[in-house]
Amino acid sequence: MKHNEPVERMRVSFDLDEVLFVSPATHRIERPLPFPLSRFFPERLRYGTPDLIRSLQKLGYSVWVYTSSFRSERYIKLLFFLYGVRFDGIVNGERHLREVQRGHQTIFPQKMPQKYRISLHIDDESIVVTQGREYGFNVYQLNAQDDDWKEKIIARAEQIKRLRQMERMEHAGT
Repeated sequence: MKHNEPVERMRVSFDLDEVLFVSPATHRIERPLPFPLSRFFPERLRYGTPDLIRSLQKLGYSVWVYTSSFRSERYIKLLFFLYGVRFDGIVNGERHLREVQRGHQTIFPQKMPQKYRISLHIDDESIVVTQGREYGFNVYQLNAQDDDWKEKIIARAEQIKRLRQMERMEHAGT
């Protein structure tokens, strides 16, 4: 990398179900959208989701959704827009099948964040954490109610960013 080349923003992605979309019976949630929008968008956002996404973006991160669900990109964009959030990228189940699996005989994991240069993926499933170790991508596991979840995710993203910066400096010195 040359000194005058811009450094690409680090990407952080979120799964939807049980991460950003949660049950009010088990998690604190954002205020539901007003009727009739709440009928079109029945999902409930984990409390603090819009604030966390905007905070990450203000810190210079590119924030994505990476979900194995088949909700359309348009649906996801509109739902989060109504909460004042815009994602920098969205990978749903259909896009993953089209761009990652692409007819390969070998079945790839349900998520391959490195394909999209995602540095940190937040997911609830332990299988995704295991696949992260196996395939070499960073996963932060989030499932239970945690009032400090936003701070923990920002801290993990900052830790990865510092490690990447140190690696770039070491690489530039060689």
